[in-house]
Amino acid sequence: MAKWGAMKSLRRRVLLAALGTALSACASRPAPPVQHYTLGMSRADYRDYGGAKSDPCDAEQRWLTDELTAVNGLLARFVNGTEQLSNPRALEHAQQVELLKEAQASLPKVMDVHEGNLRGLARCGFKDKGAFPEISRRGQELLKEARARLSESDAVLAAAAVRAAQEKWKEETPQRESTARGTWCTANPKVGEATVFYARQGLSGDTTWHFCDGARVEQRAGAEPTFVEPEDLNRRDRRKVQPPRYLEAAANFPAEEIDRPPDGTAPKSASPTP
Repeated sequence: MAKWGAMKSLRRRVLLAALGTALSACASRPAPPVQHYTLGMSRADYRDYGGAKSDPCDAEQRWLTDELTAVNGLLARFVNGTEQLSNPRALEHAQQVELLKEAQASLPKVMDVHEGNLRGLARCGFKDKGAFPEISRRGQELLKEARARLSESDAVLAAAAVRAAQEKWKEETPQRESTARGTWCTANPKVGEATVFYARQGLSGDTTWHFCDGARVEQRAGAEPTFVEPEDLNRRDRRKVQPPRYLEAAANFPAEEIDRPPDGTAPKSASPTP
């Protein structure tokens, strides 16, 4: 019996030693490495507790407070720094579009980590202590707002790309018109010949047909075309100008050769009726 009791005692000591070793190993598990993230002019240091299979409840509370607060601050600056995305005329719109573009590529990963850390915090015994309740509440709020902002990113960035292309198109319009004049007009065009060398449809849908002798046909979207005679005509040349010929030439100008804004954003009106 004494021998049996000694064996049981030895087995108990071995089990307790093994359990102690396991608990010691868990307690000594190192914290996840600090990760540095920069978005625009904002920066936050954080740890991915879930990715490292670690528990934020084991973290030093001051460090955890600082890390969660830093990411909350970065998210707040992102949300506030992109509030003018729906207003292309805002002075800071271009800058905010660039911030959104940067965030679209990198912020979702950081947000997923932050959400996991906040879920981990909810299991901690100190979750209701100090600043943690407000950190958690504000973090969930900011995650929702930031995700809503990112959900708009594809449409916002596509619209911004169209606007940029249209601005470039407008800037290059004089050069295209000049090139067309040099291609289709003679050095001294005759008044009254009604030769169209260039037609352009503006962003509003208004269309203008330009003639070598300086005349124009203009048509506002949804309206009838009107003839505009060349400037500074003398009496003899004015008699040569016959508006119906210009209206007919504009109507017969190939619609596919009209210079239009990029992406087909302007309404495509039909050719004018002579």
